[in-house]
Amino acid sequence: MITSLSIENFALIEKLSIDFSSGFSTITGETGAGKSILLGALGLVLGKRADLTSLKNKNEKCIIEAHFQIANYNLHSFFSSNDLDYEEETIIRREILPSGKSRAFINDTPVNLQELQDLSLFLIDIHSQHQTQELSEEDFQFQIIDSIANNQDLISKYDSQLKLYKKQKSDLSQLNLQIQNALNEQDYNTFLLKELVEADLANCDQYELEATLEKLSNVESIKENLVKAELLAHEEQFGVLHNLKEMRVALQKASGFSATYHSLFERLNSVLIELDDITRDLKNESENLINDPELLENVNHKLQLIYSLQKKHQVITIAELLDIQNELDRKVISIADVEARIQFLEKSIKENEFQLNQLAHEIHENRVKVIPILVEKLIQILEQLGMPNARFDIKVNETTSYFKNGKDELQFLFSANKGSDFGVVKKVASGGELSRIMLAVKAILAKYSKLPTIIFDEIDTGVSGEIANKMGDIMKEMSQTMQVFTITHLPQIAAKGSTHFKVFKTVLNEQTHSELKRLSSEERVLEIAQMLSGMQVSDSAINHAKALLD
Repeated sequence: MITSLSIENFALIEKLSIDFSSGFSTITGETGAGKSILLGALGLVLGKRADLTSLKNKNEKCIIEAHFQIANYNLHSFFSSNDLDYEEETIIRREILPSGKSRAFINDTPVNLQELQDLSLFLIDIHSQHQTQELSEEDFQFQIIDSIANNQDLISKYDSQLKLYKKQKSDLSQLNLQIQNALNEQDYNTFLLKELVEADLANCDQYELEATLEKLSNVESIKENLVKAELLAHEEQFGVLHNLKEMRVALQKASGFSATYHSLFERLNSVLIELDDITRDLKNESENLINDPELLENVNHKLQLIYSLQKKHQVITIAELLDIQNELDRKVISIADVEARIQFLEKSIKENEFQLNQLAHEIHENRVKVIPILVEKLIQILEQLGMPNARFDIKVNETTSYFKNGKDELQFLFSANKGSDFGVVKKVASGGELSRIMLAVKAILAKYSKLPTIIFDEIDTGVSGEIANKMGDIMKEMSQTMQVFTITHLPQIAAKGSTHFKVFKTVLNEQTHSELKRLSSEERVLEIAQMLSGMQVSDSAINHAKALLD
């Protein structure tokens, strides 16, 4: 329940602080006094959007703070899941800065508006006049029935199951599309893979093949030069080896006279040994070098195949071709994997469908069971409210479709008079009848919901006299299990409250201010008397007010 509300610099309110009690509180005041301002301020605390027009003084920030006692409402999990500090007396604060920016806090922890809105669902139900139209909305009608049927846990399980089901169906659709695309490409991918596999690229060295091709293409020229080099080395009179041997003999004779000469001798001897090895290798290479047209053709064919594959796949190395081969291999093999996943998913979807159908049927059966109870309770309350001939035709039909709260379609029809046809509530009910039906609904929901606080904003529109008196009794009865506020213009309802607040305007320094005051017993008598007779209060109005309050 809400225990206090403080407002600074909001609309016509400069500064206001008020404490609230449990039970039934009534709020009265002249039209335009500022009752809607209070609801607007409370709406900001509960997560509604704000703008600079909310500020009374555009140069100062607006602060709205509400205290809630939440010890009895099992909200620990909400605070934990949203990483908030749980306090039995929770403080929600909203600030609107002159810049237009807005800030919100729960127990001094900054939060966004969505978190405020989520928390507000557990704290307060503000019933404004336009909300009577909800009676014709299927979601609200289901909410009524499901609250009485205690379907909340089942619907929560169903919703989780439905989300999983929809995800699985989406995944299955994606897999089917994937495999269809894969099948369309399968033949082509298989052809490409076969082409690469047959090329045996893993055992190919492109650079080595290119070198071999170059060698085989120039055998005659290479052999001619190798032989020539060998002859130059071995020619008897002018050969390199002959002359180097002569040089070695000469240096050997001088090497004994100096270490330098000996060093030169050793170097020359090394050159001679190396050149001798070279000439032997030249001879071997020349002898081994043969013209092999078949090998040349094979190497050339292999290289042309590699070049062709590189051009086709737009790469320049064998390593890149091997990467493409591996990718194609995965694509070809992955179809089997996808098919296995599809089979698994189809089985899982069938199991999920079975569970969904079970939950949906259980929800349906619970709804069917409570509809007679709901109809009976509605008729009982409406009889008290001057609608003895009110009738309801409520039917719940199972379908094959999955909706967010089950598989049911709902018909919720109403007739106010004997002999009249059933119809949609908002079309066949007057404004006063809508108000009474909504009050009846809220009174029933109050016994089944765990909501701590409800605020009625002129739910008594279109009623008066004894009916108003009965509406007040019903709201007072509701206050036995929850905190109830009602904004009213009717003295019969105002007198039913255990606490009475008055909204009024004052003018100070040519500035209009809205204020809220908790009335004493004497002030309350006067207020109700004025509601009965106007500003000129007569003795009979006073007596009538006292009688209403007794």
